[in-house]
Amino acid sequence: MSYEIVVKMLERRGVTIQSITEIVHKLQIAYNPRLTMKDCEDSVIAVLHKREVQYTLYTGIALDELAEQKKLPQPLQAIMEADESLFGVDETLALGITNVYGMIGLTSFGYLDKEKIGIIHHLNSKGPHIHVFLDDLVAGLAAAASARIAHADPRAIEYPLNPPDAT
Repeated sequence: MSYEIVVKMLERRGVTIQSITEIVHKLQIAYNPRLTMKDCEDSVIAVLHKREVQYTLYTGIALDELAEQKKLPQPLQAIMEADESLFGVDETLALGITNVYGMIGLTSFGYLDKEKIGIIHHLNSKGPHIHVFLDDLVAGLAAAASARIAHADPRAIEYPLNPPDAT
């Protein structure tokens, strides 16, 4: 699986790097006013280059597409068609992406899962396509790219390994 294949799969489902970049920028601009869209795009691309992220995206997108084609066994087919709120497997898969850059991404993922901003809102809307996994995968991807930026912020405080005595 390569970066190019995953990008084409996302685009086939209506998701562009730009649409994910916009979410990352919204998440991080309050913490880093000098952050550019290019910085955010670079972070999204870096996350998409990770093989475990590619595999996760491939799996979730394939399940959404199989559900659209009514090729899943029951009761999974019915669960996917209803986008059952207690399913939870979609969020679990997305957390695999979120955790690539540590726990800070978990907070952003929770926010995105609740608020459904940008392309996530569009994917979550009822329509002819099934995006049970993809809306959460995009949220996980944006959260991971956002966490990657936060970790790389040069203003982060460095703590000494051997702090001086407080006495």
